[in-house]
Amino acid sequence: MTNALDTLNLYGTAPDSIVDGPGLRYAVFVQGCTHHCPGCHNPESQPVVGGTPTAISDVLADIRANKLITGVTLSGGEPFEQPAACAALARALKADGYNLWAYSGYLYEQLLARAEAEPAVAELLAIIDVLVDGPFVEGRKSYTLKWRGSDNQRLIDVPRSQAEGRVVLWSNESYVPEKPPSW
Repeated sequence: MTNALDTLNLYGTAPDSIVDGPGLRYAVFVQGCTHHCPGCHNPESQPVVGGTPTAISDVLADIRANKLITGVTLSGGEPFEQPAACAALARALKADGYNLWAYSGYLYEQLLARAEAEPAVAELLAIIDVLVDGPFVEGRKSYTLKWRGSDNQRLIDVPRSQAEGRVVLWSNESYVPEKPPSW
């Protein structure tokens, strides 16, 4: 049995993603997702069994070794089904100055409701900058959308949403590229 505070069950990583948020990003794909969205781009990440138990310290070392990365994206699978491990990773990354995004099949409102009973969900929400929420809906898929697969999904500015007590959508006009924290 692995400790949820120091190990992620990983499906894989993309150390140089340009499709999982703005800028050059490191994408972390966790294993396990109960949404089972038809047309999922990572269907092999859905089963809870499988994946590779990976020390968070190893993931951090790999991210920190890439001096060009400006942000990290948690995807999957479903990051909010490993909230303690994802929050531990996100906490360390935020301390290093990385911009953090997370993709979730849950709606923001569902995560807020879960956060009341699950401190790790609350912590992960409090750390990330942008949440791409909602299940992928194959019938609403569009290749013209930036950083989301179907038009029902929202790009939510989490810090502003939490401060204002309502959903505030993120816009790329508010994105200002910054030098990587490692420079």
